[in-house]
Amino acid sequence: MSPSASSSASAHAASVGHLHHLRFHAPHAHLAPAFGADAFGARAEAFARFFGTPTFLITQTFVVGAWIAANATGFARFDLYPFILLNLAFSLQAAYAAPLILLAQTRQADRDKAHAEADALHREALAAASAERQALAATETQQMMELLRQNTELTRVTQELSERIAKLTAQVHGKVMGAAPGAR
Repeated sequence: MSPSASSSASAHAASVGHLHHLRFHAPHAHLAPAFGADAFGARAEAFARFFGTPTFLITQTFVVGAWIAANATGFARFDLYPFILLNLAFSLQAAYAAPLILLAQTRQADRDKAHAEADALHREALAAASAERQALAATETQQMMELLRQNTELTRVTQELSERIAKLTAQVHGKVMGAAPGAR
């Protein structure tokens, strides 16, 4: 690729990038993957999101019901009433779920803040572009008004000249016609 073609391509890419509607979000792209981009972050995000799903709630209800039924009917005797092991399992679940959910909320708040800032920048850029367009429209309106004024003046001058030409033509015609009967 020639140097001029390369610079032309990079200029085009820059102009396209400038017009891209998400250009204000690019500085915050690192916040997009919750908990970071590593495997732990992805699993922690999936785990935190799973806690609020109907699948989790239905499954947990089924497991707890089966646990209580098995121990209350005597089918299994590993956690008799008052179900201390089940209570310990709930405590362990809460001990891991609460920090993960809080971490997910914190990261989401960071992403929301970054997106709000990017949106504010976008709105400011739109307002600046709108003001620029309005200023350009005002300038062009002024130019059109000046051209209209000049056109009106030229029309008036043209009309005056046409009237003078008509008078001169009539005078010349009158003189020529006045001399013409004697010449015949």
